Amino acid sequence: MFLLLPFDSLVVNLLGISITVLFTLLLVFIIVPAIFGVSFGIRKVYMKTLLKIFQWATLRIERGAKEKNHPLYKPYVNGIIAKEPTSLEEEIKEMRRSGSGKALDTPEFELSDIFYFCRKGIETIMDDEVTKRFSAEELESWNLLSRTNYNFQYISLRLTVLWGLGVLIRYCFLLPLRIALAFTGISLLVTGTTVVGYLPNGRCKDFLSKHVHLMCYRICVRALTAIITYHDRENRPRNGGICVANHTSPIDVIILASDGYYAMVGQIHGGLMGVIQRAMVKACPHVWFERSEVKDRHLVARRLTEHVQDKSKLPILIFPEGTCINNTSVMMFKKGSFEIGATVYPVAIKYDPQFGDAFWNSSKYGMVTYLLRMMTSWAIVCSVWYLPPMTRQPEEDAVQFANRVKSAIARQGGLVDLLWDGGLKREKVKDAFKEEQQKLYSKMIVGSHEDRSRS
Repeated sequence: MFLLLPFDSLVVNLLGISITVLFTLLLVFIIVPAIFGVSFGIRKVYMKTLLKIFQWATLRIERGAKEKNHPLYKPYVNGIIAKEPTSLEEEIKEMRRSGSGKALDTPEFELSDIFYFCRKGIETIMDDEVTKRFSAEELESWNLLSRTNYNFQYISLRLTVLWGLGVLIRYCFLLPLRIALAFTGISLLVTGTTVVGYLPNGRCKDFLSKHVHLMCYRICVRALTAIITYHDRENRPRNGGICVANHTSPIDVIILASDGYYAMVGQIHGGLMGVIQRAMVKACPHVWFERSEVKDRHLVARRLTEHVQDKSKLPILIFPEGTCINNTSVMMFKKGSFEIGATVYPVAIKYDPQFGDAFWNSSKYGMVTYLLRMMTSWAIVCSVWYLPPMTRQPEEDAVQFANRVKSAIARQGGLVDLLWDGGLKREKVKDAFKEEQQKLYSKMIVGSHEDRSRS
């Protein structure tokens, strides 16, 4: 029958059949499983296949480099300078003993103490543990993405052909599929929450709102080919609490919201994001702030306190670092969310960079460029650990409580626990950090007030 049709009609029919088949496959294998929260295991088979290809490519690179005497770049993991966790006083004592043989028995200044601060300054310049947290993590092995390995160079024809085939698969097949899924997920989220928002408050509205959110976030997760392993799900956040997590990427929200129902906190935006926010808040009590309100700490704290005091309201999802860190460490938590006295549910998120780097370097890439990089990666693979709930102890202040929660997240996720403020990505070091070191040295030399009064 097709042979009797004109060529144009044949093309139109074939195109119509292709689109029908595509949407049928999307409906059967992605959208319906997302509605019911099930998986056919296709993504895990895909991940195992990729791992075998990556291993072969890495071995081929190493063999080719040896044949051509090309040095391979090996990223350092623990830093280039060995450091022992000692205090300022202990290090200066040791320096005085090894130099002049004197101990720190008398509170007096020695010129040799300057060398301690000189050495610390040079170490910081050579092995800066702060700014390197804001650049992409370098891989030991190659994942066929030229953006992730300094060893990317011509090795052999087979490897080049494999890389070229990967480019075609990622840009010509995966990218259009993922864009279609993302458009479907966002459209359903806006439409579904808008419709649910017109229902009267009650159990029916809450039930529908929860499942619309979960369904749409799960579709968006599939738009990134995200393979997520959730651990200790019995510790998932409950109503009236605050969920805090380390922050690597904007997609952290999707990763967590595809397994739980949260109230989001954030600034009101314009454009497409504003449309999504206005639709979501109709169906769920999210906490959005005007631009002028964000800097008012007391207003923000009051709004959050009112939310968590109502035990029927959803747990609030907060990323207290305030900026994205490159999946190697956890930086200082802002104390605001730890001052309001609510139960805190810590969550640790750790991405596997073998399949795609989830870190968003906001000073280098805009949101559109970042999302394009995510959608042209092989996959997003991560593990999520729900830690037991934590409450503030009577003797703790908000900063100590925040540090305790941060340490628990870092320990569980295998991340480096840093005391530095993530705001250093765009700001200079605060004078308070400098003054703290000056006070420590002054206290060591002059002694405490009690020591001086006794002398």
